[in-house]
Amino acid sequence: MEVIASQNRPSPQVQEKDGTYTEEDQSEETYPEGGLEAWLVVFGSFCGVIGAFGVMNTIGIFQAYVAEHQLKDYSESTIGWIFSMYVFLAFFCGIQIGPIFDAHGPRLLVLAGGICLCLSMFLVGFCTAYWHFMLVFGVLGGLGTSLIFTPAFAAVGHFFLVKRGWATGIGATGGSLGGIIFPLALQRLFPLVGFAWATRIIGFIILACCSVSVSLVRSRLPPKPGQTVMPDLRILRQIPFLLVTLGTYFTEWALFIPVTYLTSFAISTGALSPALSYQLVAILNAGSCLGRAAAGIMADHLGRFNSMIAMLALCTATTATFWMPAAVLTPSSPSDNTAIKALSIVYALIFGFASGSNISLTPVCVGQLCDTNVYGRYYATSYTIVSFGSLTGIPIAGSILSAAGGHYWGVVTFTLGCYIAALACFTGARACSVGWRIAVKY
Repeated sequence: MEVIASQNRPSPQVQEKDGTYTEEDQSEETYPEGGLEAWLVVFGSFCGVIGAFGVMNTIGIFQAYVAEHQLKDYSESTIGWIFSMYVFLAFFCGIQIGPIFDAHGPRLLVLAGGICLCLSMFLVGFCTAYWHFMLVFGVLGGLGTSLIFTPAFAAVGHFFLVKRGWATGIGATGGSLGGIIFPLALQRLFPLVGFAWATRIIGFIILACCSVSVSLVRSRLPPKPGQTVMPDLRILRQIPFLLVTLGTYFTEWALFIPVTYLTSFAISTGALSPALSYQLVAILNAGSCLGRAAAGIMADHLGRFNSMIAMLALCTATTATFWMPAAVLTPSSPSDNTAIKALSIVYALIFGFASGSNISLTPVCVGQLCDTNVYGRYYATSYTIVSFGSLTGIPIAGSILSAAGGHYWGVVTFTLGCYIAALACFTGARACSVGWRIAVKY
C-alpha cells in the first residue's frame, strides 16, 4: 500500500494571511509517540471523556425518562430541543475553547468543564418544568461537556503523530465506557432512589473522573508566535477541509438520532421490555468502545481517511439492513416480535461499533489537514459549523416522527440519507488530496 505523508497540510504557495501556512511554517516537529508522560495524558483524556461523552452517549435514557414522566405533556420534537441544545453547545463552544487551548493549555478548561457538568447532574434532579431542563441539562451540561472534551482530545495530539489515531481512539473509548456505566446505573437507580439521586450519583462519578483528568492532561507544544485566539473561517477555502467539515456535519446529524431515539423506538415496538430497551444504549456503547479502539488502530495502519470512510460505509449498511426492517415491521404482531428484538439488538451492537469512529476519527482527520500548532483552531472552526447540525438533527427527527404518526421509518430514512451524504463528502475530501487511488494509505 502506498503511503501518503500523515500531515497533508496546505500547499506551500498558500499565504499565511489566507488562514493557512507556508512551507516554512511546517517545521519538523518531534513527537514522543509514547512514554509515561504521553500515556498519562491519554489516560487523563480517557477519564475526562468518561464524564463528558458518557453523558452525551446517555441522552437517549434521559430523553426516554423525562418524556414519560416530567415532560410527558410535550411532543418528542419539543423535548428533543433540550438534548439538541446540549449537543449543540458541546460542539459550538469550541469556537473559543479550541483557540484558548492553543494559547493557554488544557487544565483550567477541563477544571471549569468538570464543575459545570457536575453541577448540571446535581441540579437536574430539581427540574420539573421544560425551561428548567433546557437551562440545567441543555445549556449548563452542554457547556461543561465542551470545556472537557475539546482540550482533552487536542492534548493527545501534542504527544502523538504516527500513533495519533490509536492514542485518540483510546482516549475516546472513555466516552463509550461512560455510555455503558451510566445507562445501566440509571436503569438500576431510577426505581431504587428516584431520578434526583440517580443523577446526583452520576454527578459524583463525573467529579471523580474529572479530578483525575485535571491532574494529568497537559499540552506540550508552545503556542504559535503571534497567533490570536480567534478562529479563522478563511481556512474553509481549503476544499478538503471544507468537505471534511460538511461530512462531519452530516455525520453528527445522523449519529445522535439513534443515540437519542433507539430506546424510545424499542419501547414503542412492544417487542422489547422497558428494561431491555434501556439496555440497548449500553449495548450500543459497548460496541462503540470496541469500535473506537479498532478505528484508531485502523487509522494508524490503513490511513485516517480510509478508516473513516470504511466506518461510515458500515454505519450506512447497518442502518439500512437492521434498523430499517425493524422500523418497517412496527407496529409488530406477535410473530414479528422476535425479529424486531433481534434486529434491534444486532443493530445497537454493530452500529455502536461502526459509529464509535464518528467522533474519535474526526479529530485525527482534521489534524491531517493542518499544522499541529493550530490544530485547536481548525478543530474549533470545523465544529462551530458542525454544531448546528447537532442542534437541528434531533428536533428534525422528532418532527419526522410526529409527521409519520409515531412510526419510525421516516426517522430511519433521514438517518440513512445523512450517512450517505457524509460518506460522499469524506470520499471527496480523500479524492481531492490523493486522487481516486484505492491502494493509498491516507
